[in-house]
Amino acid sequence: MDLLLLAVLLGSYVRPSRSVDPQPVFTIRDLTLSIEPGADVTRDTNVTLRCRALVSTSGPVVLTREYTISKDGSAIYTKTSLSSEDLLYALPRSRFSNTGRYQCSVRVEDKRRSSPVKKLTVTGLAEPTLQLNKGVVSEGEEITATCSAPGETGSIFFYFYDNSTDVAEQHENSNQTKVKFHLSSVGVHKIHCRYSVLLTPGSQDSKVSNGVVVSVKELPIVPVLEVAPEHQIFEGDPLTVRCYINAQHQLPGGVELYLSQGSRLLSHGAPSINHSMVALAQQPGELECKLEMGNVVKVARKTISVIELFSVPTVSVSPTDVFQRQLMTLTCRSEHVAPERLSREELRYSLVPAEHLLYPRAKGVFTGEALEHHFNYTCAAEAKGIVKHSHTLTVRPKVAVSVPKISVEGRAILGRPVKILCESDSGSPPINYTLLKGNIKLDTVEVRLPSERAVFMVTISSPAEMSRFMCEASNGPKDPPLSRRLNTTVVEPLSDATLTVIPNLSEISEGDHLYLICGVKGSPPITFKWYRSGQATPVHTTMANKNHTDFQIPLLSKDHSGEYHCEAINYANFIHSEPVIIAVRLALWKKALIGCVGLLAASVLVLVCVLCFRAKRGRREAAAELSVKLQALNQMTQ
Repeated sequence: MDLLLLAVLLGSYVRPSRSVDPQPVFTIRDLTLSIEPGADVTRDTNVTLRCRALVSTSGPVVLTREYTISKDGSAIYTKTSLSSEDLLYALPRSRFSNTGRYQCSVRVEDKRRSSPVKKLTVTGLAEPTLQLNKGVVSEGEEITATCSAPGETGSIFFYFYDNSTDVAEQHENSNQTKVKFHLSSVGVHKIHCRYSVLLTPGSQDSKVSNGVVVSVKELPIVPVLEVAPEHQIFEGDPLTVRCYINAQHQLPGGVELYLSQGSRLLSHGAPSINHSMVALAQQPGELECKLEMGNVVKVARKTISVIELFSVPTVSVSPTDVFQRQLMTLTCRSEHVAPERLSREELRYSLVPAEHLLYPRAKGVFTGEALEHHFNYTCAAEAKGIVKHSHTLTVRPKVAVSVPKISVEGRAILGRPVKILCESDSGSPPINYTLLKGNIKLDTVEVRLPSERAVFMVTISSPAEMSRFMCEASNGPKDPPLSRRLNTTVVEPLSDATLTVIPNLSEISEGDHLYLICGVKGSPPITFKWYRSGQATPVHTTMANKNHTDFQIPLLSKDHSGEYHCEAINYANFIHSEPVIIAVRLALWKKALIGCVGLLAASVLVLVCVLCFRAKRGRREAAAELSVKLQALNQMTQ
């Protein structure tokens, strides 16, 4: 029992070993696409696309390969293979539609790789062939044409021609098409076709097909157009027009007639049309009778010449330049009249619209005042029921020029060019402005814009000249209005600047009241400035409405000594005076004080000298006396 339990336990833990296949390892080393026999071939060449995949594996493992061939980015062929051999994709008898950019891609397990793109170019198209269902047709009969492009594939456009004229066009995704069309005229026609293969981004055209001859027979049926009378037709004459069919056999069904004049359809019906009308010179002179029977269209035309009874009137205005509220005359007249049918007395003229506010003065002559705004006039001439209108005449009354105003732009400066302006507040251009000096006309300027002013340049030598200028304005036959005389201030340039000093230069002393007077010739206002040498800024500035003014320095001191000059400025110029040297002398009391002090000092000095002399003399006498005394003493002691 114990042995059996041990055997079971050993069996549960000890199991026979099994071999496990490892996961295959591989890599796609390279993928190439080649075109055989070459990338540029002619049509009908057998082309092969070879896709070669080089795959390396870790052992003899069979891998599934999924190949895809693409053209211009779109997949055209897919194949799954267990073989390592090259994938071959055949293009037998290649066509132009096979031209494109090809690429091969392969997927092995979870790995994918694509080859570089290769371009294949196929040149040449097959010559098209044309077949017609009939060689002889009647006028208007339908023809069926078949055009083929042998062996071609892709998107193809077919074109059909009658000689060099396009007659039909058809698009197909096959190499053959059929179209139906009608030939437009009687006679012999040569039909041919060609085709074009569409291949993005371009296309290639084929040669022209064989030509097939078709004869078109005329139907024995024609339209006839008759007009009565045929000659010497005047405006207003009644006309009888007949449009009918001339047929050798019984008329077939579906025939329709149309009678027209220019773009106006006069009548229609069948088998004949009778139409009455009045001849008018302004209407188109060609009548047309058109027959339509299915696809058959035949036309008869006749031109009628209508003689005018009277010409289209013309309207004119006098005078040519009309002013508001001025009397004007409008004349309406037809230059030519057919004397065989009409006399001038039979013509009647009128103006349109009725509210023209002009009254007739004679036949075709209307008179009245011009309005204050633009107005359109049209003349109507009438005789024997015929009315003709002239072109519209727009009368734009002009505004008479107002009294001009004369002024100066800027400032009038003596001796320099002055710009004089002349302008009117109202008046229709062009306006002629004339500048006068007294009664003498100097110059004339024409102004063509409403906002423009006349400009004159003059130079004056004296202020009195300015008031002699006037200007006149003219834009019509009336006497031109004259402006007032020019009234403006004339600026005289400054000159002769002088700097006057009070008191005299030789009498200037400390404590004096100094006056520096700057005077000039010229027009005020004038700005005066005084400068001292060594200083960039003026020591004093003032403006005066006179030709001179002063700068005062009270209580002069030695510090005020120096070189001075003045400067004057007005609207014309600026000038400066010659410099003046100011030397400030001592005050009189200072001079007297100095003299007194000098005398006192001299007196003290003399006194001191006297005292010193006297003192020196006493010492000499005392010394002599002492010496005598000493000698006597010495003698006594001996």
